[in-house]
Amino acid sequence: MKILTLSALLALSALPDLAAAAAQEEITTLAELRAERTKIAARPRRLIANNDGCDAIYFPKDKEPTAKNFIDWRTAVLAGSQVGTVSYCSISSGFGFFTHNTKAGEVLTRQPVDYGLRPDAKNITADLIRQGTDTLRAVTDFAHANGLESFWSMRMNDTHDLEQRPEKPYLLFPPWKVRHPDMLVGDHIQRTPYGRWSSVDYARAEVRDLAFRFIEEVCRDYDVDGVELDFFRHLCYFKSTAHGGKASAEEVAAMTGLMRRIRTMTEEIGLKRQRPILVTMRLPDSTGYALDMGFDLETWLKEGLMDILITTDYFRLNPWDYSIALGHRHGVKVYPALTDPRVKGESRFLRTSDSAYRARAANAWASGADGLYLFNLYDIDRASPLWRELGDPAALAFTDKEYFVSDLDGKPTVWLAKGDKHQTIPVLTPTAPVPLNAKQTFRTHITLADDFAAAAKAGKQATAALHIELPGLNEATRITAALNGKDLPAGKLSEGWLDWPLTPEQLRKGVNDIAVTLQPAAATAEPAWRLIYDGSRKPARPWQRDAGSTKIHEEIRDGALLLADRGTASGDYCYYRSAWGADPESESTIEARVKVVSGSSFLIFSNGVSGERLELTPTGIGLHHHSKLRHAMNTTDAFHTYRIVIQGTGLQVHVDGALCLDAPAALTPRNDTLRNEFAFGAANSTGQGEALWREVKYKTKGATQPLHDIVVSIGYGKE
Repeated sequence: MKILTLSALLALSALPDLAAAAAQEEITTLAELRAERTKIAARPRRLIANNDGCDAIYFPKDKEPTAKNFIDWRTAVLAGSQVGTVSYCSISSGFGFFTHNTKAGEVLTRQPVDYGLRPDAKNITADLIRQGTDTLRAVTDFAHANGLESFWSMRMNDTHDLEQRPEKPYLLFPPWKVRHPDMLVGDHIQRTPYGRWSSVDYARAEVRDLAFRFIEEVCRDYDVDGVELDFFRHLCYFKSTAHGGKASAEEVAAMTGLMRRIRTMTEEIGLKRQRPILVTMRLPDSTGYALDMGFDLETWLKEGLMDILITTDYFRLNPWDYSIALGHRHGVKVYPALTDPRVKGESRFLRTSDSAYRARAANAWASGADGLYLFNLYDIDRASPLWRELGDPAALAFTDKEYFVSDLDGKPTVWLAKGDKHQTIPVLTPTAPVPLNAKQTFRTHITLADDFAAAAKAGKQATAALHIELPGLNEATRITAALNGKDLPAGKLSEGWLDWPLTPEQLRKGVNDIAVTLQPAAATAEPAWRLIYDGSRKPARPWQRDAGSTKIHEEIRDGALLLADRGTASGDYCYYRSAWGADPESESTIEARVKVVSGSSFLIFSNGVSGERLELTPTGIGLHHHSKLRHAMNTTDAFHTYRIVIQGTGLQVHVDGALCLDAPAALTPRNDTLRNEFAFGAANSTGQGEALWREVKYKTKGATQPLHDIVVSIGYGKE
């Protein structure tokens, strides 16, 4: 029997459940390596924690730049938790810009403050390298010292660098892209309709070779236990998809060839070091969507090119059990990603709450997950119990939870034309509302992992409630609801939410059907104005403000909101937005009293099918997408009333009661899926503008009511 070397023994003994492996025979054949890899991949690791690596480039300026302080800041909290694997991304933002000591790529040593970012932070990449370590080495050493696996996560096409401009370089835009603009799918002027212009084009052999070399270097030079190929950051890999098409057969074959090459390389290096390198991939949770993007997921699984499949990020297309069954059919472990939900406009119930994370985790476990993958969860307070709860279904069983119809509302059509055709689960959030029409029942469902019979046997008293958000609802009896086919009594209305207390007997483990119906209002000659902003104070909920920048100025002046964009850099604009649930088939009206000061300001509106924007300049008004439709006037001499009337494809604009723009076909359906919202505000990144807004409001002749959210809350009392 051949015995492993001392260094190999030490490396193995540092990892969870690997001490026994030290007594095994030396790995000398590919078959032995693959058998060991299968065994390691099957080992329970409960939670994989992805650290996206910005801890190095945005390190607190007042802390000493040492490896210990670096680890203590955002990684040390994982020791002793349910996390079995740390997946560290040494940035790879902009493709090949890394904070580990790379020779194949380029080391990111730029300072944020030099690019107008984060004066409170500093990039300590160069400091760590001078000290004989780097970010990836420090995290790997920490992981192994604490019995954890260390994966390296490479973002296969990260485009956080899309803010780059020749006249204003951006921190994360790598020199390689400056030297090779022909390797990108677009440019900052001719932006692509899908994905992001700064994505590299994997149809180019040079790009695929570079990606391979980045991964090979880490496998060769670092003691990582696995590599994560993160395709979700970001989903744009070919010019074909960026310009509205699907990946060609040749492009799909080229990407599959790269995956085969990576798998072969990890096996060759694994044999040399006597220990396998796992390959994990984060991909969309639909084989059809993935294939259209250029990822032949079925073939990759069938050929054994990955050991762990991680699914979802910005959006989810299928129930968890879809991907779990797919992976298990090919002997691959599946880890659903509990990514950070970026839903805007929430009020009472937040998808970032501990209760919401518990619900998502419980549902994933109940679907048969092999473990969970946590992304962008590094800023959770260290006192939070989540790192010690989410990895244990039994510990989650009788904890308080909040279940939503939709946890994510990212649009698959941002990355792929008609990508929403692959979506099988409902989407309902405050920024993706549903317009309820009178006497038309909206049906959806919420999946619950809780087993109330088991709770009762364990002496746990469960309480539950159904909550439906309906902003602007004035009368609770206008909404009727049914749960699992049984009508509910009238709900209690409070600040735009209807609440129903429930008994555990009314709910079931698994899918719970919900039906919501809007009853007609009393007939009136003219519908009432809704969502009124009157200029007396800054807009509040349900209005949502853009982040804006330091060049945005706003103040209340003489009963009007002065909203001014005084900059021309990226992010120099600001709008107040609100979902409004406009019915494309009914007449909707927007009215605003505005006095233009300078530049351009806009009213932006979309109804889920189409959209436009009305531009207000000192010399007149016009439609943005129909630039020839303009009306000359002085908009600065007084407050004028601008009324926009839309119905079907038609659009009219009245100024102070007179028809000024008539566009009967302005709102033809668009190929992409639009929000159902309207907004008002100042200019855009490259332009400037300011105006005084005294009033903004809307109404609709259709008996509609925007439905923003549906939540089921579960609570447990003491024994």
